[in-house]
Amino acid sequence: MITLPWLYALAGAMFAAFSILSAFDRTNAKRLGNAAFWGLIALSFFAGDRLGDFGNGLLVLGLVGLAGFGALGRGKPATTSDAEKTDLAARLGNRLFLPALVIPVTALAGTFLLKDSGLIDPKQVTLISLGLGVLIALAICYFWLRPPALAPLQEGRRLMDSVGWAAVLPQMLAALGAVFALAGVGEVVGGIAGEAIPEGSLFAAVAAYGIGMALFTMIMGNAFAAFPVMTAAIGLPILIKGYGGDPAIVCAIGMLAGFCGTLMTPMAANFNIVPAALLDLKDQNGVVKAQVGTAIPLLACNLLLIYFLAFQ
Repeated sequence: MITLPWLYALAGAMFAAFSILSAFDRTNAKRLGNAAFWGLIALSFFAGDRLGDFGNGLLVLGLVGLAGFGALGRGKPATTSDAEKTDLAARLGNRLFLPALVIPVTALAGTFLLKDSGLIDPKQVTLISLGLGVLIALAICYFWLRPPALAPLQEGRRLMDSVGWAAVLPQMLAALGAVFALAGVGEVVGGIAGEAIPEGSLFAAVAAYGIGMALFTMIMGNAFAAFPVMTAAIGLPILIKGYGGDPAIVCAIGMLAGFCGTLMTPMAANFNIVPAALLDLKDQNGVVKAQVGTAIPLLACNLLLIYFLAFQ
């Protein structure tokens, strides 16, 4: 049976390839720093569950040290030439996006068709199907476009070098959210919210949860970090246990409320600051400013969805 560790091994192999290719990239003056950074991430995927808490802590400190001391740079990997890319774009047009569409289609189909097949862990069928979709899309690209053998890895490395340390920010912040939850931050926030929310006011409780998810996400930079804290503080004790809300609806739409906060914060560097840098925008916060007008109405819609759907 294919389980989640298989997907971790695939991701580890990809980052290991980035590390090796970076080590031999003489166009990057900081190639050894890049090789060490991506190599540590590869190690976390390959053996994170066997390193223990202390070993993983040292690994994270190594990543922070490499990023904090500016050890990462950007190379110019040899891959498909600009002329070849222009020619493919002219000949194929929007058909170039077809392989990318294979990934979500495979993930959706696998979720419904492979759940009870006995071939894939039913608890992780969506993630594993997503990884399978990537492999299928890659095979289609090789067969259809005939790129150089290392082009996918080189292009992937180029993209990851452009994003840099921010590539691991979501995982770091999600882990920090779990630490906060274990430290009892949710209970403290819940105590404050319990005093502030008017007794018997369902909408006030929903608003506190949804807006709290958005605000905490803006502080942490990631909804995955906010979710365990706000759900432990308000979602579970007040909305689900207190008012009998549907857990699936409360939690799912609560996450969407948190993502509204992602749109409005520079702390979500991988979403909002990195694109500004890659596009050479004059205003570093230009992406955030452009998204606020969408985020606030969307947050209001999420509050209404929780209120009208979760308590029937």
